Amino acid sequence: YSNRSKWRRLLLHAKYILLYSLAEEDDGDRLELAWKCAITLYSDGRYNEAEELFVQVMETRKKKLGADHPDTLTSMANLASTYRNQGRWDAAEELEVQVMETSKKKLGADHPSTLTSMANLA
Repeated sequence: YSNRSKWRRLLLHAKYILLYSLAEEDDGDRLELAWKCAITLYSDGRYNEAEELFVQVMETRKKKLGADHPDTLTSMANLASTYRNQGRWDAAEELEVQVMETSKKKLGADHPSTLTSMANLA
């Protein structure tokens, strides 16, 4: 997703792969592709489409890695940001509070990820 113009051209193909792939939902490559598609959609302001993929990634990471894994927390923060951009303030705040509290317990109050989640709530 670092080269957005390339990702925009490939997005339709990537979404097709996600839809019709025989790979399991928790397959690492499939999960990474879903996350990159979600980031691309989010960057383009296509929040409803991004939300669907962010939810998939978050739920899969929760099952596969656990609710307190840093990658899961990142997925939750991405989804919270999407909710904010959709004007869904309560849902965004609820999710971001979970991210902040879990980050404090898991990473510590001074960790950059914890501080970012605190700033997102400000």
